[in-house]
Amino acid sequence: MKYIIILGDGMADLPLESLGNRTPLMVARKPHIDDLAQRGKTGRLITVPDDMPPGSEVANLSVLGYDIHEVYEGRAVLEAASMGVSIEENDLALRCNLICIEDEKIKNHSAGHISTEESKVLIESLQNELGSDKVKFYPGVSYRHLVVIKNGVKDIICTPPHDVPGTPFQDVMVRGIGAESKTAGLLNSLVLESQRILGNHPINEERKAKGKDPANSIWMWSPGNRPKMKTFKELYGLEKGAVISAVDLIQGIGVYAGFNVIKVEGATGLYTTNYEGKAKAAVEALEEVDIVYLHIEASDEAGHEGNAPLKTETIEYLDHRVVKYIVEETDKMDEDVAIAIIPDHPTPCALRTHTRDAVPFVIYKPGEMRDAVTHYDEESVKEGAFGVLKGNEFMKAFLSGD
Repeated sequence: MKYIIILGDGMADLPLESLGNRTPLMVARKPHIDDLAQRGKTGRLITVPDDMPPGSEVANLSVLGYDIHEVYEGRAVLEAASMGVSIEENDLALRCNLICIEDEKIKNHSAGHISTEESKVLIESLQNELGSDKVKFYPGVSYRHLVVIKNGVKDIICTPPHDVPGTPFQDVMVRGIGAESKTAGLLNSLVLESQRILGNHPINEERKAKGKDPANSIWMWSPGNRPKMKTFKELYGLEKGAVISAVDLIQGIGVYAGFNVIKVEGATGLYTTNYEGKAKAAVEALEEVDIVYLHIEASDEAGHEGNAPLKTETIEYLDHRVVKYIVEETDKMDEDVAIAIIPDHPTPCALRTHTRDAVPFVIYKPGEMRDAVTHYDEESVKEGAFGVLKGNEFMKAFLSGD
C-alpha cells in the first residue's frame, strides 16, 4: 500500500449567512471528493491542542503524526529549513511578514500578496540598513520572510498579523515575559525602523501608483529555536516520503521529516496556483516513494481575506483539478494507494483567522469497508466511522491495516 494526503489548507469553515447558513465545503461542487467520502470512511480530527496556538505549523505537524508538545518550536525554524538557512543552537528565528499598515492600523498580513520579486528587493534593503552580526534578514516567498537573532531569547509574546486585521499596530507589538525583555525591545525597534525605510521605498511608491497596498512595515512572530524532530521513517517505518507545497513552512516540515521536497513551477499558494502541476507531481512521486504529502494553500488565503465565494471556488478547483486526476491515475497503479482528504485547521471567512475546531477528513483505502457518509463537509462527517480523533491518531488510522 502507498499513501497520499491531500491537504486543503484552512478549507473548513463556519456556516455563513451569505451562503444560506452553509459553509464553502457544503456549497462547493466537489463530486470527486464526495465520491471518496462514499467509498471510504470519515471523521473529524482535532489538530490543535487547547494549550497551543492554532497555527499551520501546529496543525500540519499533527496531521503528519508528530507529538506537538515534543517538537513545537514555531514556524520560523521550519521555514528556515526549507530556505536552506542554518539555525544554530543559540539562534532565535522568527517569521518576518511584509505587511500593510494604513492609518496606524494593520490593513492586511500580506501587503496585498506582494510578489516575490518585489519583496526580495525590500528585504535586501532592510538587511543592508538594519542587518548586523546579531540580526539577519532572509528573503522568502511573497510576504513570508525570515529574521534570525543571534543569542535572541524566547522570553516574548508575539501576535500573528493575520489574527488582528484592523487593529492599531502599536497595541499588538511584541511583549516581553516577566522582566524587561531585551529581545522584545530589539524586535519592536526593528519594526519601527522598517517603517522608516519602507515607507517611501521606490517599490512601494510604484505599488501605490498602481493602486496596490504598500509593504510599509515588517511584522515578526512565531519565535523558536532549532527543533528536535525524528524523521517520519523513525516514527512510522515508511522508507521514503515526499512533500509538495508552495509554502516554505510545509517544505521545512518535510525537510525535518526526511521527505523529498518537490517544487512545482507555478505553485504560488494562491487560487492562481498550478493545481494540475502539483497533482501530476504527486502521482509521479508515488512511483518512487511510499507517502506523499500534497499541500494546497489557496483556501486558507481566501479565508484570511473573508472571501467566501473565492474560498468555494478554491475547493472546486481542488476537486476537479487535483483530486480527479489523482484518483484516476492511482486507480491504474499496480499497487493500491490510500487517499486522505483533510484540512489542517479551519480558517472561517467570518473570522479571517485560524481556529482550533476539529476538521473533517476522509480516508479511502481500496477494498476496505466504508461508512454511511455520502458527502464531505463539516456536518456530514459527524456521522463518520472514525468519530473524533486527536493529534497523531489520524496518521495511525491512515497507516493501519484496519
